[in-house]
Amino acid sequence: MKRLLNARIAAGCLFMIAFCLTAWEKGSTAETHSRAKASSHHGSHPAENFRNPPSPLTEPGNDVFGTVQEIIGRLEADPGTDWTKVDMEALRRHLIDMHNVALHVEVVSRSPLENGVGLVVRGVTPEAEASLSRVLAAHPEQLKKEAGWTMAVKKTDSGYELQVTGTDPKDAAKIRALGYIGLLAYGNHHQPHHWAIATGGRPHSHE
Repeated sequence: MKRLLNARIAAGCLFMIAFCLTAWEKGSTAETHSRAKASSHHGSHPAENFRNPPSPLTEPGNDVFGTVQEIIGRLEADPGTDWTKVDMEALRRHLIDMHNVALHVEVVSRSPLENGVGLVVRGVTPEAEASLSRVLAAHPEQLKKEAGWTMAVKKTDSGYELQVTGTDPKDAAKIRALGYIGLLAYGNHHQPHHWAIATGGRPHSHE
């Protein structure tokens, strides 16, 4: 009697194992088929169906990439964009100049002037020196338009001598406080400038 009971228990266990294996195989086959079908569908329209996973981050990790991404987004959103005129490489070269004059230029000396500030600056690398030359060829005109200040530039053996002055004595403290980097970044012309370069324009002759 005991042997018969054990045999029935063993048979029941084998039946349950076989049932579970059959159910698992059916589920695995259905899932594989579903994935293959989805893959085939996405393969036919990759650009329309691809989505990056969600992220809490908004910055691309680099200011150059951020500027380029923003401009590409604006261009793609405009059905009238003429892609034959778009020149992202020209924009990249200009952004390199901005990077160089921001990070690879030494302020050799700084002295107050009656209505502003006197600076001597120089590039610490040949590339930065070339970038500085291009930027200083265009920036005084922009500073005059936006702030009414005069930036006189003179090339010397020690670098570039800059004299930035305003006609209003009240501006003197601001000009001195802004210093080299503040005077280069001053105003809102950079954004339209970048847009003009990216869309094929040449806003300054040094580009």
